[in-house]
This record gives sequence, structure tokens and C-alpha cells, in this order.
Amino acid sequence: MKKRHCLFAFIFLSSLTSVLAGNILARGSSLTAESTSNSNFLTSPDNTFTCGFYSFGANAYWFSIWYTNSNLKTVVWTANRDNPVNRRKSRLTLRKDGSMVLTDFDGSITWETNTTSANVDKAELLNSGNFVIKGIKGNILWQSFDFPTDTLLPTQLVTKKKTLVSNLGPKNFGSGYFNFFFDSDNVLKLIYDGPEISSIYWPNINAVNVFANGRTNYNSSRIASFDKRGRFNSSDQMQFTTIDVGSGINRRLTLNYDGNMRVYSLNDSSGTWVITWQAVSSQCDVHGLCGRNGICEYSPEPRCSCPPNYEPTDSSDWSKGCKPKFNRNCVDSHFVELSHVDYYGFDLNYSQPVSFEACRQLCLGDCRCQAFSYRLLGQGVCFTKSALFNEYRAVDFPGTIYLRVPSNAEPLDHVVLNGSGPVCSNPEGKLILLPGSYEASTQKFK
Repeated sequence: MKKRHCLFAFIFLSSLTSVLAGNILARGSSLTAESTSNSNFLTSPDNTFTCGFYSFGANAYWFSIWYTNSNLKTVVWTANRDNPVNRRKSRLTLRKDGSMVLTDFDGSITWETNTTSANVDKAELLNSGNFVIKGIKGNILWQSFDFPTDTLLPTQLVTKKKTLVSNLGPKNFGSGYFNFFFDSDNVLKLIYDGPEISSIYWPNINAVNVFANGRTNYNSSRIASFDKRGRFNSSDQMQFTTIDVGSGINRRLTLNYDGNMRVYSLNDSSGTWVITWQAVSSQCDVHGLCGRNGICEYSPEPRCSCPPNYEPTDSSDWSKGCKPKFNRNCVDSHFVELSHVDYYGFDLNYSQPVSFEACRQLCLGDCRCQAFSYRLLGQGVCFTKSALFNEYRAVDFPGTIYLRVPSNAEPLDHVVLNGSGPVCSNPEGKLILLPGSYEASTQKFK
């Protein structure tokens, strides 16, 4: 009888230990992509986060961390974002030598932590969403919070060594073209870093100086924090508070694949996300959205189009922009007028005051010139352009762009923008209310 009691106690304690270890990967253990059983997932003690192998249905798997109770299992961190593995035989292992490795079907290592140490005890998924490797004494030897992908979680820091990089698309965890980072001048910025160009677009690039944006570049500590109550504070004096400020709400700060950075708050009852703050209030102010030569405009949602005599390079991917339907030449050309349109940057020349004809001749006289911008702001202002990127169209913009095309290009009775594709603003959540612009005097978003 006594043996039966002991056996029962052993089974009970073993079962309890298994439950308590649901967030722990023991040294020498693995999680596999082949099995979808609970034993191949780790879940934080409070059930907020889960980690394991994640897939969109194809034979491509990423080891990821996601919000357990969100409808779409929203991923907040990925180990192998640029190197998905096969389902068959792929596994994450905390090896006995202390290293944690992700291996593909053929045993090749696609990701590892470089934590070889005799002091490694276990890997653990914490309530914060931080996936850590701990030593025998409970000290953290490695943590996912030091290697963010596109998302910052509450209590996770941004530093000079940590950059958020957007995903490539809604179902592609690969590293995209938008970065959130501390620049060398100690200021937090958003940049489009594409295959052809790099261009900073936030904070306000038209501000007179850094202080006009409510920032400072005199603090070189380069550190920023996002707390559990929805407050963000940075060493460059960037501050914001979400509209639902307070405790008890699951949030995330994500740099989306459309180049905008947003705070999302989880509705626990529906499992859906609502946007409670965003960096760029006008989506077309994000650079690189429509690629080379492309035009971003509101109709009323932001959309990409091509200017006259241009066509989409790839209608399924507007970030590739538009290509000319003509061969450029410097000998015989004229200009197509696009009112209320501007292409930011890549100026060959800036002149003020100047007449329209003088501006036109500046462009004609330079073979590198692809267009010129002219606007009357009390006096004529001229910009000649070597490349056409970062374009937007707005009815309240006071200038006009003149595109240089060969004289034998298709004649136009009236200007029509060619092709149109949506720019995915608010790609993951419902917008309930957004602050408008940054108020420099209070250093907060209105």
C-alpha cells in the first residue's frame, strides 16, 4: 500500500513538474518543427507569450515568439528571420555545451547564440516575452531582448547597438527596408534603407534643426525605454504616451513593413489589436514606399501610381517603383507638368530667386537632370533632380514637378497617373484614434 502511495506521489509530482516547466527548455533538450504537440512549444508562466516554430502554410518555418491570445498569433521576435528552415527534422536545441542552435533538415546550423559555457543551465521564456538562457546561478547569459527584429516589447530597451528592422511583407519575416535606430548624432530616426538609396524621413526632415523637432543631440547615452503603462522615453528627449495609457494592457511597438512605426494594444476579449500611437501621421511621408519614379497619393487611402510615360516595374510589388517607357537622351527632350507633386531629395541644383525659364534651362543643360521642381513662394524657387524618389502628391503642395521626357514620347492631352496599388497603412490593427503631430514645445505628440 505504501508503495502505491509513493508511486502515485511520484506520478503527481512528475506531472506537476512538467506543467511548471512549460516555459523551460532544459539543457540537452530540443523543440522540433515536425510536431505540433504542446511539448514542442514553450509558454510563459502567465500564458501571455508562446515560442516555437511558426509557419504561414508553406514549408518554411521560423523559430519565433508570439502573443498567445492574439487572433493571428502575432509574432514579436524571430531567430532565423532571413533563413527559414524545413519542417522535416528541423529543431532548436540547447546543447550540453551550453550553445543554443537552430538546425535545418540536413543538420546545418542556420542560427545560434554562441553561448558555449559549462555554466549554462536552461533556456526560459519569461512573462515579459524575453527568451533567455540562464546560468546555474540564475544569471542571464543571453536574451532575445538584445536582438530585436521588428518589435519592441514593454521593458525592452533601444540602445545604440539595437535597431528595429521591418519585415519584408505581411507574410515574410525577412529583413525589410525600414529601420528605427539611434543615428550617430544621438537622435532616434526612421530611415528607408533600400537596394538603391537610403533616406531618413522621421522626425520631420524639414525642421530647421534637431531642437525644432523637440529633440536634443547632446546626450550621447543613446538609450530609450517603453514601459508597461504605454510610455516611451528616450535620451534624445523623444517622448510619447499611448492614448490608452495605464497598466494591465498588452502592447507592442512595431516597425511595420509599410515604414510606419505604431504601438498596438491587445483587446483581450476579441484577440484583435488597436493602434494607440503612430510615428508618421501621413503615410505618404514615408520614403521609399512607391520606389523609384513612383508617386504616393491619397484617394482617399494612400496609393502608389506611375507618372505619365512610366509603368510599374512589378505591379505586385510597388516598392520596385516605375520604369520609363522611353530611352533617355540629352539631345531632344521636353517636360511633362505634374502639379502639386514633389520628389524629395537628390537635388542637383538649388536656385532662389529664379525665373521658370531659367530653371527649365538649368535642367536642359545638365544631362543628369531627370526633372525639375519649381514653386513660387514670394519668389521663384528651383530644384533640379538627378533621381526621382520619395514622391508624394497633395492638393495643398504649392509646387510643380516637370518630368524630362524625349520629344517623341507619347503625347498627352491631359495628365493621367498610370496604374495604382494600395499602400498598406495600418496593416495589422484597427485605428481607433491617433495623435496628430509632434508638439515641439511640450515634446509630446498631440
